[in-house]
Amino acid sequence: MKVKPLVDRVLIKITEGESKSAGGIIIPQTAQEKTQTGVVVAVGTDKDVIKVKEGDKVMYDKYAGTQIKIEGTEHLIVKMQDILAIIE
Repeated sequence: MKVKPLVDRVLIKITEGESKSAGGIIIPQTAQEKTQTGVVVAVGTDKDVIKVKEGDKVMYDKYAGTQIKIEGTEHLIVKMQDILAIIE
């Protein structure tokens, strides 16, 4: 399935959270905090508003967007204004 966001929306592939703490303790999936980073997969058509490109690693607002599953992988569709930073 191919998803193309519209206008000022961005499709982000969610980065998986760490499964081990700094001390080496394994954290179960149910106790892991939701990550707020991901990789841009596709961008909408409004080039004046969108400041990211495909392949950029970004940080987004914690409660932003709509979660979808594409071929078994978690993705998020967010508005450009919900993207907080580009991680370099």
